[in-house]
Amino acid sequence: MTTTTAGTRWSQVCRLTDLLPERGAAALVGEVQIAVFRLHDGTVRATGNHEPLCAANVLSRGIVGTRGGRDIVVSPMHKQAYDLDTGACLDVPGVVVPVYPARVRDGLVEVAVP
Repeated sequence: MTTTTAGTRWSQVCRLTDLLPERGAAALVGEVQIAVFRLHDGTVRATGNHEPLCAANVLSRGIVGTRGGRDIVVSPMHKQAYDLDTGACLDVPGVVVPVYPARVRDGLVEVAVP
């Protein structure tokens, strides 16, 4: 289901209970493959699933954690860390993955993908 609020188009991707804490899952929103992560505090983040350094859709399988107070996902391929709020690779300057607004509404995870 897709809803529009104040110019933002939200798509439901799963139930919050479908996501394990500190884990990710892949979802297809339109034609965009995203990675959705449930953090330890129950909040959710969404990034592109495509890891640019290895050119594979694998970020949803990464390790979720923190580095320097930032929420991150570590690529399962080459172990680079990506900031879940900005998409910036903390290990290779200039490398960035897209981030998308994510929220939990009525127990459902919703992501806004342009």
